[in-house]
Amino acid sequence: MANKYKILVTGANGQLGSELKYLSKNSTHQFIFTDIEDLDITKLGVIEDFVEQNPVNFIINCAAYTAVDKAESDRDAAFLLNAISVDFLVDAALKCNATLIHISTDYVFDGQRNSPYDEEDVAIPNSMYGETKNEGEKLILYSDINAVIIRTSWLYSTFGNNFVKTMLRLGNEKDEINVVFDQVGTPTYARDLAAAILVIIDKLDIDKEKPTQEIYHFSNEGVASWYDFACEIFRQKAISCKVNPVDSFMFPTPAKRPPFTVFRKQKKKKILELK
Repeated sequence: MANKYKILVTGANGQLGSELKYLSKNSTHQFIFTDIEDLDITKLGVIEDFVEQNPVNFIINCAAYTAVDKAESDRDAAFLLNAISVDFLVDAALKCNATLIHISTDYVFDGQRNSPYDEEDVAIPNSMYGETKNEGEKLILYSDINAVIIRTSWLYSTFGNNFVKTMLRLGNEKDEINVVFDQVGTPTYARDLAAAILVIIDKLDIDKEKPTQEIYHFSNEGVASWYDFACEIFRQKAISCKVNPVDSFMFPTPAKRPPFTVFRKQKKKKILELK
């Protein structure tokens, strides 16, 4: 019989947190879903008091500063949420002997290659968002807690704001749009990631004498540019809007985007038996 765990979820109103809420209805585990109004993870005392009153077995950190361009000028806020707050969650996990599952990003890589990244590849971010997420990872890897870091990419969901919803709106408003074709990755359905997290929880040995930290890459399969993704969205919804492939320089942004961030996912397939 599977263990029943008490699980704290931060950033529960985002895409992934909302999908975890959806899947939790059929789970045997007990969940505590929180967002900024319930639990301010940027304040160490608040987090420690919370886990003292609500001891948990797992903390799933879905909270993040994800405004990629704004992070270039709002560096302190990005660093506070993506790095310092992660350190606070590490302390909280130590306090209640919980395992931390932290969601990270393909933006920890600069994308300057044309072969898939695996978990052992050196992170070289080329944006403030990627840099702060990388710092959050380091704080976990240097800690003495059981932890899993899951890097993912190009999330979309029925919840929240994402590329799919933007394309559906523009496709119904315009006759043609321009979409970049020189940024390549893998779109990932947030519900698939949420389901994978629940599988990971059931497979983890949380009673090890020596704490361990693992990194896993999780995305769906395949390779696509944003242009390819837009074309497929319109095809499936029978939207007649024309999609023009364009270079990234036609959409100058404050933050650099990694041009290629496809993941190699053999580790999660072999160890976790996730397909």
